[in-house]
Amino acid sequence: MRKIEVCSTSLNDAREAEAGGAIRIELCSAITCGGVTPSYGTIRCVADAGLNLDINVLIRAREGGFYYSESEIETMCRDIEFCREAGVHGVVIGALTEQGDIDVEACKRMMDAAGDMSVTFHRAFDICRDPFTALEQIISLGCDRLLTSGQQASAELGAELIAELVKRAAGRIIIMPGAGINPRNIATIEQKTAATEFHSTAAIDCLDAAFGNAAVSFAAYPQREGIIRHSAREQVSELVNNTL
Repeated sequence: MRKIEVCSTSLNDAREAEAGGAIRIELCSAITCGGVTPSYGTIRCVADAGLNLDINVLIRAREGGFYYSESEIETMCRDIEFCREAGVHGVVIGALTEQGDIDVEACKRMMDAAGDMSVTFHRAFDICRDPFTALEQIISLGCDRLLTSGQQASAELGAELIAELVKRAAGRIIIMPGAGINPRNIATIEQKTAATEFHSTAAIDCLDAAFGNAAVSFAAYPQREGIIRHSAREQVSELVNNTL
């Protein structure tokens, strides 16, 4: 059965994901830079909402690459400890060395902080230099799941590598395609990769109803000023149910 994880930035997103039939959310902030750790307030609000789905929290100290300083690793470990105290289902982690390999020691520290929570390794994998060595290291760390676009700009373009990862994983870890997955392509990606779990924002654009000033823009791209992107239950439902 196809399972959908929705990338969510708020309790409203999480409720839309639940209503559409998602089994899990990845809670984060700042999706436009690939996501970073959400605020404690956001984590607590979503954790306390009594949602009928699993809540995984993205642990990423900052935007940019995935080679972290000692203080950044410590920050992420403390964020993981807070997530455990908040009672969420799991966390989503990842770290690389300067050479582009899995930073096993940093990841072990985060795994220890996670305790018995579920752990997904995030798309830091997609810029590592040897995907098959990295896969074995991630499995050895004890991660439950690997989120990947197959080291391409989208999971659709990376389907060949994703299929090979599913084959090599052989049930030892869940390979979850993500990046650019939508109701129009999910069935094709599913068929090509044999994956059973998929990650998507399941989002639509909405106009911000707030008062604005045409002379001032706070958006990274001015043409996006006044546009809010949020998850929609209809999109989630289509992801769950669409077939070829």
